[in-house]
Amino acid sequence: MLVEEKVTEAAENISDITRTDPSLEGDGVDIKLPSSKPEVGDHDETMVGVDSEHELDTGDDWGDDWSNDELGPSLAEELEAAARSVQDAALENEPDTDEQINPHKDVAADRDWYVVHCYSGYENKVRHNLEQRTESMEMQHQIFDVVVPTEDEVEVREGKRKTVERRVFPGYILVQMKMSEESWYVVRNTPGVTGFVGVGNTPSPLPETEVATIMSRMEADAPRIRVSFKTDQKVRIVDGPFNDFIGTVSNIDMDRTKVRVMVSFFGRETPVELDFLQVETT
Repeated sequence: MLVEEKVTEAAENISDITRTDPSLEGDGVDIKLPSSKPEVGDHDETMVGVDSEHELDTGDDWGDDWSNDELGPSLAEELEAAARSVQDAALENEPDTDEQINPHKDVAADRDWYVVHCYSGYENKVRHNLEQRTESMEMQHQIFDVVVPTEDEVEVREGKRKTVERRVFPGYILVQMKMSEESWYVVRNTPGVTGFVGVGNTPSPLPETEVATIMSRMEADAPRIRVSFKTDQKVRIVDGPFNDFIGTVSNIDMDRTKVRVMVSFFGRETPVELDFLQVETT
């Protein structure tokens, strides 16, 4: 109900305070309610609209007569009820503050990361195509971000270090989106995309823990080091006092970029700790 209707109904209820006394029915005498109980002896001055045949009772029954339920609620009660009605109507018509501030609140809450399969080696091209389609089809409110997971890696080969950018998941990209028929269609029909990763035909969102792990790998300050040898493999020492010695890798410490090699020295296996650049595969 509108606020105006509430106020009108309250005004009509208040107007009913003045009514005809049922005990005088048939005489055509109207009695208007006084604002307070008159004092005994002053009834001749306080009576309004009463003929000489009727006298206003000033005895002990005065309070009982005016407390009769037929007279309805008091003026104060009517006003209080009207005020409550107006307040309730105003609250019902008041718009949601959160919706005014953030009209896409539910959209943001529903966004998830999905794994999208694409042609291997074309991950960056697919990302570019999807970003263009999202903009041209005005789907920025459902497709928020496209990421090709990569990390910097130091490759040690033939005694040389080379920093390269390596794809964490070759043939896959990550898309942050709100899943719907429209957003699914835009992503699925992007050139180079072959499908979503999921159970059956239903795309499965990535758990938040896995997303955090992938992002932390991409944002790592120190690059990962990749070596061409592994434990129990034969290697050749190319630098230091044991140059040209052949040994077997017993331990690889990626954090310290050190490798422990067992070298046969005077008929005994002796462990030698070397830098990654000091060995190479045979």
